Amino acid sequence: MATSEYSIIDFQYIAAGAAVLGSGGGGSYNDAVNVLFELVNSGWEGVVQVKDYDGTTNSCVLALMGSPDVADSLTLTDIEYSITNTVNQYQSTTGTTLGCVIPVEIGPINSIVPLIAAALNNNAIQYVVDGDGAGRAIPELPQTTYSGAALLTASPCVLANDAPQTEGVESAVLTAATAARIETLAGGIVSAFGSFSGIALWPSTASNGYALTDNYIAGTLGQTWALGQYLLLASNPPTTAEVAAQITVLTGRVTTPILTNFYITAVTQSTTSASLDTGIIRLDNARDQASSTETHYIYNLNENLIMYSSLSNIPDAIAPDSICYYSESTGLGFSNASNDLAVYFDADAGSSTGLAISIIKVDAVAKLYQTPGVVTSFATLLRNIGYAGALPYPT
Repeated sequence: MATSEYSIIDFQYIAAGAAVLGSGGGGSYNDAVNVLFELVNSGWEGVVQVKDYDGTTNSCVLALMGSPDVADSLTLTDIEYSITNTVNQYQSTTGTTLGCVIPVEIGPINSIVPLIAAALNNNAIQYVVDGDGAGRAIPELPQTTYSGAALLTASPCVLANDAPQTEGVESAVLTAATAARIETLAGGIVSAFGSFSGIALWPSTASNGYALTDNYIAGTLGQTWALGQYLLLASNPPTTAEVAAQITVLTGRVTTPILTNFYITAVTQSTTSASLDTGIIRLDNARDQASSTETHYIYNLNENLIMYSSLSNIPDAIAPDSICYYSESTGLGFSNASNDLAVYFDADAGSSTGLAISIIKVDAVAKLYQTPGVVTSFATLLRNIGYAGALPYPT
């Protein structure tokens, strides 16, 4: 079993790669950059081991849950206390000590949360599993490979706030029959905590035969690292076609540039009662809508779910395929978080900043769409935003 050792520069590569592969979600890339800058300034110079799951170590999924916009200006302290409070409550609840953790998804924040957890010196986490549950970011827990595993139950699920002092710590322990029910219950709790929270769930221990084994998408953290390294070390921003080709090489997934050098000309965004950001992004082939001859709309629920064209009655792309952002102007990806979009869209002026962006479609990982219930769960989300047509994979 090969082991990688990731230092702070590797964390930065992962955040950059995840800003593309996250399909618009998984946390703000701008926040991830700032958090990792704080980690550099803290003097941390260690390494974190990353490898495949060994099938013998107590593990769980560890993440932050909630609205990237409400959690705007997320800090390293926010993450550290959320992680610490969540891990402590999880271990107390389950009576087990965590030896490793795995990301819930690919995203600028949620790809680095388990890495930061392993970097802390106040727990027994030995390594981070090289993988995740979706190969992209997902709006809700049921859209993961974890949710379809017979023995890998989501309960108990632990959520905790980011209070720095013991007396201020608030936590909740949820038990329910399905990941969908956990999602429903967790939404209200996250909102009460301030619209973001640490979350630990899907325990993998001796009691369930270390059920994480074979129920995650292996290698995605390493793929994300490699894409981020490619982007951050490039002497000039790669073209959209070059980035798409690189994703295909790294992931083995069919990758298609859909739009190249369009402009974000309108953004409608709000936060739901379950602490999810919902919105519509308008893309035009000119900075001024009046001059545009081609318009596309992306509908998102934290993550991008569907993209329509003004020139076709067939969607450009539909989840669970990834609808990924990349900019040839900056050489980076980004998310739907407001502070990420601000680079490309001036909310005060209601117009593009003049920096062009591209859209890259990455086919879903087979393990994801073959997991029972996953495509049906995506179909439900799409119906809720008004799309009742066909999906690219059978339900």
